[in-house]
Amino acid sequence: MGSADDTDGGKTETDVIADIRGFWDVDAATYDNSPSHYPQRPQEQAAWAATLRRLLPDPPATVLDMGAGTGFLSLLLAAQGYEVTAADISTGMLARLREKAAALQLSIRIAETDAAHPPEGDFAAVVERHLLWTLPDPAGTLAAWRTAAPAGRLVLIEGSWSGRGTSAPDLLRHHARALADLIRRPEPDHHGHYSGRIRAALPYQAGPTPNEVVALVEASPWGRARLERLRDVEWAVTAGRGLLDGLLGTHPRWAVIAGS
Repeated sequence: MGSADDTDGGKTETDVIADIRGFWDVDAATYDNSPSHYPQRPQEQAAWAATLRRLLPDPPATVLDMGAGTGFLSLLLAAQGYEVTAADISTGMLARLREKAAALQLSIRIAETDAAHPPEGDFAAVVERHLLWTLPDPAGTLAAWRTAAPAGRLVLIEGSWSGRGTSAPDLLRHHARALADLIRRPEPDHHGHYSGRIRAALPYQAGPTPNEVVALVEASPWGRARLERLRDVEWAVTAGRGLLDGLLGTHPRWAVIAGS
């Protein structure tokens, strides 16, 4: 992606960012209806909380949650005693986050900004969940995040939603889930889809593979990275949902960790 003044079919990078912001402002109204966006079952929340605690420095470390959305990670972190800054491009998403934080009496600093411009601070860690696919400039964004945590840790939490880069058994389950969904017809995860112009500006619009993310991080100022499959989270997603869901499994979840 070039600078904000470069154009692609008459669409500047600034225009693309504005379109992305508009999409998520609309999506905020129904975003939490999807259990993959905002897991609410106790075992899922417990698995996510334990995963964050394991991957991040000890509380009360300062954590920057980039692409915080309606606050799933931020709220779990604040409840564990972390000093959390939640950053997101969407006014609508952050409004939902504020409402939840107030209801739970949790203190979370809010920053409305796009991913490539993190709020100033010297954070102990930067974390994100399911954000990389929607970044026009992932490499530049990771470099910017390093400036926000020059001696800190990076935790990228992602999932293999398209089946790309997965093992043969995981790919088979991916296709089986797709067939099952043709029958079950689950509610859509979003109010709509990105336009073709937005998708054309996103290098990982189909979702990055684990190897792609490791390579991206290791080419950035963060340097050496490690990959971890989040099997506890995967188990919690399917636990108690019935025999079919147990057999079909869920999308692989994984994290890439770098820094100190």
